[in-house]
Amino acid sequence: MDKKLLIDLDRVPKHVAIIMDGNGRWAKGQGMNRVFGHKNALTSVRQSIETAAEIGVEAITLYAFSTENWKRPKFEVDALMRLLVNSLKKEYDTFQKNDVKVNAVGNIENLPQNAQKTLSEVIEKTKNNKRIVMTLALSYGSREEIVNAIKNISKKVVNKELSLEEINENTINNHLYTFNLPEVDLMIRTSGEHRISNFLLWQMAYAELYFTDVLWPDFRREHFCNAIIDYQNRERRFGKTSEQITE
Repeated sequence: MDKKLLIDLDRVPKHVAIIMDGNGRWAKGQGMNRVFGHKNALTSVRQSIETAAEIGVEAITLYAFSTENWKRPKFEVDALMRLLVNSLKKEYDTFQKNDVKVNAVGNIENLPQNAQKTLSEVIEKTKNNKRIVMTLALSYGSREEIVNAIKNISKKVVNKELSLEEINENTINNHLYTFNLPEVDLMIRTSGEHRISNFLLWQMAYAELYFTDVLWPDFRREHFCNAIIDYQNRERRFGKTSEQITE
């Protein structure tokens, strides 16, 4: 049975964020190096995006490369950057077919020039697509994002463009990389780890967290649907009581 049939299409999360974890362990299990795992994760990305688009998710954000990932061995970092470029080129037709608008957040200027160029081209070519926004978090760290937001808000206060009394949650939201995205409703992390690893800390304030032991290269459409079904079986109270929610 197609798990998608069990999903209530009227209660689909607007924004799903995914920590794609387990590539290295998957590769080790195959007797290969970590890069082999990264290369075999593209099917998981494609099926997750396609399934999200089919059920009506408005935005999906993938934690593709963190600020901390720059500390990994150079051969792995270089391989990941090449894979980013090749994957964006390879999946361009898939983006267009599924009406996917490509977006990116993070310190994009830290990426190699060819990666920046390819990313910019794909973002430009898909900017009018409307079915779903697929955001790649690249050279991304949430703490750094929040620090940058505070600095930019502070500059406006100093320049008298903004007063202290005007600063509220919306002010901070509007100075984050994700200012044009809805708050995260559901965060999925694969591989059995139970951490959020400096990912969208502000944006996930009230997100439902879903952890699975499935390693990312093995993550498929049915696993994505399982996460959505689990999400729909939860009661989201946002600080209220169950009685208030049902009134």
